[in-house]
Amino acid sequence: MEIFLNVIVPILIVAVLSALFAFCLSYLGDKFTVERDPRIDDIERNLSGANCGGCGYAGCSQFAEALFKGEADISRCNPTSAENKKNIAKILGMSAADSVETVAVVHCAGGNRAADKYDYQGFGDCQSAQILAGGSKACEYGCMGMCTCVHSCPNGSAHICKDTGAAEVARETCISCGACVAACPKKLIGRIPKTARVYIACSNTTKGREVTSVCKVGCIACGKCEKTCPKGAIALSNNLAAIDYSKCIGCMKCAAECPRKCIVPIGDGVKLYEKILAAKKLAAEKAKTETK
Repeated sequence: MEIFLNVIVPILIVAVLSALFAFCLSYLGDKFTVERDPRIDDIERNLSGANCGGCGYAGCSQFAEALFKGEADISRCNPTSAENKKNIAKILGMSAADSVETVAVVHCAGGNRAADKYDYQGFGDCQSAQILAGGSKACEYGCMGMCTCVHSCPNGSAHICKDTGAAEVARETCISCGACVAACPKKLIGRIPKTARVYIACSNTTKGREVTSVCKVGCIACGKCEKTCPKGAIALSNNLAAIDYSKCIGCMKCAAECPRKCIVPIGDGVKLYEKILAAKKLAAEKAKTETK
């Protein structure tokens, strides 16, 4: 009897109380649960599923909920296709603005062609080096090539070029999530239309003499690209060439005329660029022969 009172009874009391609490929790859970609108799941199914964080949210699920609540805009998710963005707009009962597919590019090609102001021996990546006097490069806008963008890229598109030592983004695999754009402490990475044939691989806005003292391939604002462009798509702004992609026809004349080679051809612009250079070389050889 004593065992019953001292052991069994307390066990029964705990069991009864546990059952009672479980019932209350179950009842209250059903009573006060907030139903998740099925449209949120429909939105998430139409997102890319990259979970890259480029939109500013922890993942696609959180972004889908923000879209449904009107706290975010569809355009913030670059990896999602234009067709799926239209589907999301229909789910939300709104019109989808035309979205241009983009790719990330690094607006610097200096790397080991840019001077160093000191030999960095510290631990970490670009963000760590940036803390010490703005980084190791004499050009304050220069890529340090220490892989912050590489580590941030969710699918391995960002890499360090073996030849130049500067960061590059593989156009073919870039999903334009914006993770590398946000990660770069120098803010050297931007996004351009995927159809673009050329981009400016420099971010230095100082005057030409200062640029040449720190980098072999930096823009010196000579204006040759601006004078060459037949559509007025390229112009100097704050000592740096800038491309208006709404006007650019991808003729590659600006890249061929650039004496510093900081206007870089990409995509199908590479072959056209090489063709123009070959034609220029042939014309120069012909002119040289005729003068003899």
